[in-house]
Amino acid sequence: MSTLNQQYEEKVRPCIDLIDSLRSLGVEKDLALPAIAVIGDQSSGKSSVLEALSGVALPRGSGIVTRSPLELKMKRKKEGEEWYGKISYKDYEEEIEDPADVEKKIREAQDKMVGSGVGISDDLISLEIASPDVPDLTLIDLPGIARVAVKGQPENIGDQIKRLIQKFMKKQETISLVVVPCNVDIATTEALKMAQEVDPDGERTLVILTKPDLVDKGTEETVVDIVHNEVIHLKKGYMIVKCRGQKEITDNVSLPEAIEREKAFFKDHAYFHTLYNDGHATVPKLAEKLTLELVHHIERSLPRLEEQIEEKLEQTCAKLERYGNGPPTDPAEKLVFLNDKVTTFTEDAIRLTTGEELKCRDELSVFSTLRTEFMKWNAHLTHSGEIFRKRIEREVAQYEEKYRGRELPSSINYKTFEVIAKEQIKQLEELAVKRLKNIGDAVMQIFIQLAKSSFTGFPNLLKKAKTKINYIKNRNESTAEAMLRTQFKMEMLVDSQDRTYSSSLSDSKRKEREEKDLSDSKRKEREEKEKGIHGNHATLQELMLQVKSYYEIASQHLDYQVPLVIRYQILQDFAVQLQREMLQILQGNMYSTPLLQEDCNTKSKRADLQSRLNRLIEARSYLVEF
Repeated sequence: MSTLNQQYEEKVRPCIDLIDSLRSLGVEKDLALPAIAVIGDQSSGKSSVLEALSGVALPRGSGIVTRSPLELKMKRKKEGEEWYGKISYKDYEEEIEDPADVEKKIREAQDKMVGSGVGISDDLISLEIASPDVPDLTLIDLPGIARVAVKGQPENIGDQIKRLIQKFMKKQETISLVVVPCNVDIATTEALKMAQEVDPDGERTLVILTKPDLVDKGTEETVVDIVHNEVIHLKKGYMIVKCRGQKEITDNVSLPEAIEREKAFFKDHAYFHTLYNDGHATVPKLAEKLTLELVHHIERSLPRLEEQIEEKLEQTCAKLERYGNGPPTDPAEKLVFLNDKVTTFTEDAIRLTTGEELKCRDELSVFSTLRTEFMKWNAHLTHSGEIFRKRIEREVAQYEEKYRGRELPSSINYKTFEVIAKEQIKQLEELAVKRLKNIGDAVMQIFIQLAKSSFTGFPNLLKKAKTKINYIKNRNESTAEAMLRTQFKMEMLVDSQDRTYSSSLSDSKRKEREEKDLSDSKRKEREEKEKGIHGNHATLQELMLQVKSYYEIASQHLDYQVPLVIRYQILQDFAVQLQREMLQILQGNMYSTPLLQEDCNTKSKRADLQSRLNRLIEARSYLVEF
């Protein structure tokens, strides 16, 4: 293999080791890591390229050979040091003593992970090879793109493989290493098409041309143009290699000998020697190119990687805090744990009623709900008053006809005034009760949401809290409804302080004077109409003003009293009662065990979050030390 500059080698290995270490931690479950993913159509020569780079034989054959992503970690050793190999997947790990066993071990790993059939898996197999003859490089080999399902394969095997490939390729942190045979039309290659879909500008795509010895006569110059980046432009460009063919494998041509033959092929070729001279040909040059690309890619990705780890750490800590610690096993400690859970919940319930920040961190607020509902109530009172004014102008004469007794025409009939006022106030009563029930339901849902946040993972405790909340809501709602109806009974007395009523009446008269005068024709029409009613125009006008004035007073009462009753009964007293009810469950030890029984998913979710937190913390320490 070509020897890199010593100064550059000093930072090559640390860069690649850093990402390999992060991947071994499982950090790729949480965020994307810089990687080179190898993709290609079936029989494109992908396995031959990887064999040439790694120095070991990989599974070969017809159909799908690579059935799960293979992470190929190559580490250059000093001359004279022994070859080392290790394969790991899921929770299994095994050292490989003989390079000749690598192919068998990979097949065994695939069979254990995917079964002995022909399916595929997303799970990663990691193969580590350390030798003086390999480059410092990590690649991820993906299944070859299949177009037609063979016996034993699902009909959508091609779609499954594409989905797996896209999972890697679509990440901005992945360089796509596309393997294409020289003897096919590169523009129609499925692998390159897929790369172009996720990387249309060719920023992170590198193409390797294989099988140059199979190029048709007369098409050599086209291959040269492609490698010179003159056909389909890619920022990372092209490389061309000639790996062992099937005959050379059958003849037991060693990989070192194959490298020498490859070098001679390009140096002596009539057309391809220029590619060799320019550094675009042979496996050693490819290894050097890939190492440079990967290291540069890692260096560019590190700042964003640090940001992502910090973001994920913050998110994970927040989620883990919501799940909290699991319940202890000791009975005494279990009771303390339950006491803390309930106390925190009831304290948050009280905070809800005072508008303070909650410990549960959820964005809950009852005051915004109350404010919205009370604004609706105020708007309804105003709207009702406007409708009332229009209606009494039409109907006040009918009331006079019905209720006027022995009063003289110029006198106001009190019975008429009282009936009109009562009727209007009565219409508001059911609307006020409906508003009460709407607010009661909304407040109950907010407290239930608080209970869900406080008792995450404890269904029995949550059920108990919901029962208490619903009970208190129904009881308080019943009391509040009684108070509201009493309020309306008081309003039906049709009474007011003299000064209050006089002030309201004066305001109504002033507004009446300030209104724009009617046109002459409309005024005359109105006067004629009102003269027909016992000639009592002045009396009716005065009656309408007095009824309107009283409604303004009653409306102000209701605008203030209805929200006050609802807020006190539904909200203010709610939290105190909930605290009292919830603390009752702490009086007996017998309750702690069933109440603290966790649901089936909580333990595993907490464990997953804790595991993620640990690997992110460790990943951050790696980056800090780098």
